Amino acid sequence: MSEIWRAVPLTIFPEMFPGPLGLSLAGKALGEGKWALSTIDIRDFATDKHRSVDDTPAGGGAGMVMRADIAAASIDAARGAMPADTPTIYLSPRGTPLTQARVRELAAGPGVILLCGRFEGVDQRVLDARKVEEVSIGDYVLSGGELAAQVLIDACVRLLPGVAGNEVSLAEESFAGSLLEYPHYTRPREWEGRAIAEVLLSGDHEKIAKWRREQAERFTKERRPDLWEKLKGR
Repeated sequence: MSEIWRAVPLTIFPEMFPGPLGLSLAGKALGEGKWALSTIDIRDFATDKHRSVDDTPAGGGAGMVMRADIAAASIDAARGAMPADTPTIYLSPRGTPLTQARVRELAAGPGVILLCGRFEGVDQRVLDARKVEEVSIGDYVLSGGELAAQVLIDACVRLLPGVAGNEVSLAEESFAGSLLEYPHYTRPREWEGRAIAEVLLSGDHEKIAKWRREQAERFTKERRPDLWEKLKGR
């Protein structure tokens, strides 16, 4: 058992990992051993010479469905190598929307096992029998769960100690305080007739903080009224 945070994607395309997770902050942290990636090929648990993991849907219809017995075998193998409290997540558009609050919970744990679906989906019986949590990264459909898994992993990894390097920046990001993040500016002071707000150049930290809060509230009201209503209802 490892003490570092570990992501275990279960996929029929293990070559998709680490992908973008091998670059930038996540890639550097992976190379430094601040988190670990252990990809499991679901086809390794197939029982035929063709390494098939899917079959036709019961009741008819288009596409194929990932078999419960094969998906379960890959989940059981992953769980056997991880702490007992490691959550198992199936990336699915019908799942609970991924939030920053859930990301923080996952980042604070031992890691995560991620079932990456393909075809028309995964046999419901394995999701029920293994008590798999379904999570969605948005109201749209991807070709498979691998990209969604990488999104979730990246969101978690950047919160791990020593990865981002600026704890203050993390605390001020969008969703950290239920508000969208305030706008950012840098040099040049004026660009195409657009100037940086004078308050940001004033050196008055109290006024700057007030301005940023006002901007965060404005952005949230305009762009995510659902978040604003939740915030007001607290």
